[in-house]
Amino acid sequence: MKLQKVMAFLGALAVVAGFGFAREARAAEVVKVGTLAPKSSPWGKVFETWIKAVNEKSGGNMELQFFYNGSQGDEGGMVGKIKSGQLDGAAVTGVGLSKVYKPILALQMPLFTSWTKLDKARDAMKTDFEKGAKDAGFMIAGWGDVGLVRTMSKGFAVKVPDDLKGKKPYYIREDSIMPAIYSAIGGVSGVPLGVPEVLPNLNTGAINVINAPCLAAEQLQWAGKLDNLNDSPSATAVGALVFSQKRIDALPADLKTILTDTGKVAASALTTKIRSEDDAAFGRLKAKMTVTTPSADDKTKWEAIFKAARQKLAAGTFSSDLVTKLEGYAK
Repeated sequence: MKLQKVMAFLGALAVVAGFGFAREARAAEVVKVGTLAPKSSPWGKVFETWIKAVNEKSGGNMELQFFYNGSQGDEGGMVGKIKSGQLDGAAVTGVGLSKVYKPILALQMPLFTSWTKLDKARDAMKTDFEKGAKDAGFMIAGWGDVGLVRTMSKGFAVKVPDDLKGKKPYYIREDSIMPAIYSAIGGVSGVPLGVPEVLPNLNTGAINVINAPCLAAEQLQWAGKLDNLNDSPSATAVGALVFSQKRIDALPADLKTILTDTGKVAASALTTKIRSEDDAAFGRLKAKMTVTTPSADDKTKWEAIFKAARQKLAAGTFSSDLVTKLEGYAK
């Protein structure tokens, strides 16, 4: 009789607690994701919305845990942590994607200067790129963008390629595209750094040229250290949400569906929002900086350098077929 009373009491307690027993039987899945973006940035705001959506749709059975501000290391480091299981995913740019499947980085060659041209190329190559990532053990949950790449500098204008000679331009340590451009110019070595190292080096004057989207330069507090802006974009900075395929496949079917479906929505929202925010950031920096608009002759000089850089990249970094194909999409 006492046993019956105890069971009845526990059953009533479960009802009052909202069927707590059933919830406890299924521990929440925590999916850990790294990003270089600050939590307060446009990227961070989309990620916070994504976190809430996953929590609501899963009934609290899955939690997206974001690590902001590069707290899990630079992009190469984050991809390494995904491989080792320390992270489940990351929001990365083209350089991070190159650690997943190197050919994806070719989208950031000095080639696409408008979103329309990039979309044409990426849509055509998406299946191949996603298969390459999957074969490497990664799932691309959604594609996004960082912005149109422009040149910003401190104390001087960069109008033509020779203006970089003797200067100290920064490039991401794991990037292979900017070194090819500097090599094509000649007399430009560049300073390789991780993203968290850029601001301190701007402060000390160890670097004085940045090639980056205006929005990224603002959000990472680089723009305030620079005073000249070349308003002609040279490339597009792309990105994606990548996850360990093994980790995703280990999720219960319903949670896997929730993560992949909401990931696509988050990536789509990022694409729309970031392109708009980057345009707005460009407008703000134009009002603050000395703006240089290259002439037709100046652009011809840049195009010659960019073509030479692509030829260098096609000689080993990427396949010549890939470079030729992407050049065709840029026409």
